[in-house]
Amino acid sequence: MQLNFKDLGRRLAPVLIIIAGIFWGLTGIFVRQLNTIGLHTMNVVAVRVICTAILLSLYALFFKPSLFKIKLKDLWCFLGTGIASIIFFNYCYFKTMTLASLSVAAILLYTAPAIVMIFSLLLFREQMSIKKILALFAAIIGCISVSLWGQGKSCNNISLQALITGLGAGFGYALYTIFGRYGFLKGYSSMQITLWTFIFAAVGILPFIDFNKITEVITFSFGNSVFVILFSVICTLLPYLLYTFALSYTESSVAAVLASVEPVAAAFVGIIVFGEPFSLGNVIGIIAILISIILLK
Repeated sequence: MQLNFKDLGRRLAPVLIIIAGIFWGLTGIFVRQLNTIGLHTMNVVAVRVICTAILLSLYALFFKPSLFKIKLKDLWCFLGTGIASIIFFNYCYFKTMTLASLSVAAILLYTAPAIVMIFSLLLFREQMSIKKILALFAAIIGCISVSLWGQGKSCNNISLQALITGLGAGFGYALYTIFGRYGFLKGYSSMQITLWTFIFAAVGILPFIDFNKITEVITFSFGNSVFVILFSVICTLLPYLLYTFALSYTESSVAAVLASVEPVAAAFVGIIVFGEPFSLGNVIGIIAILISIILLK
């Protein structure tokens, strides 16, 4: 029986989301190296969004100018994905890292699937099934095990400010899925949504960065320039395109849970690339997240 494009999209969507999560999980490799060569916090975010916006804009300009066409009344969708999600989420996430341990920041960030599930129920009338709820709990347990137990840290003495910014990061992270869904309902393609998301994010982040420092680091050597481009392509451009495309063929709540494969990928990066210990928490976390993925197949 021959599959049409929509059927193929629905079948491939979970795989594409998982691949996107794996690409996002590689971010640590690039961020640590960018920190080493002199870029920190919001400057790293700026490099990520500005370079991605330039690459997407060049593609649209030379190969598909129609991608630039959007309606003024729909700008709020891209303000949501670009400003409310990309910039707000990154700011809150990096701020939490300065107020608490990295593991605590990661746990609070991965409240996102639960937030998406609640918003999807209220805004898009997505049905909540036992399988979805079990998958959500499995994903949360997995993220906690990988991020917290896997690092041997505790959640004691978390400040109120860290809790607020951490939950803010999870909320901002969830908003991409929500506003992206509205973009599809308005008739925009995954490429249009991704393009305008990063255009708005690139413009919105300008007041918060040290542009001279970024330029100095990037132009210091050819290797630095190539590394920044690879960071933008591998950890931003490709995963966001894959995730946004898949979002048009799967429910928002399902997509958010499937993307929880990201901390598993990050754990393997830590073990293989940085020699971090492989603990029982890693094993339990990985198994729990794999269970959540199987439940949603």
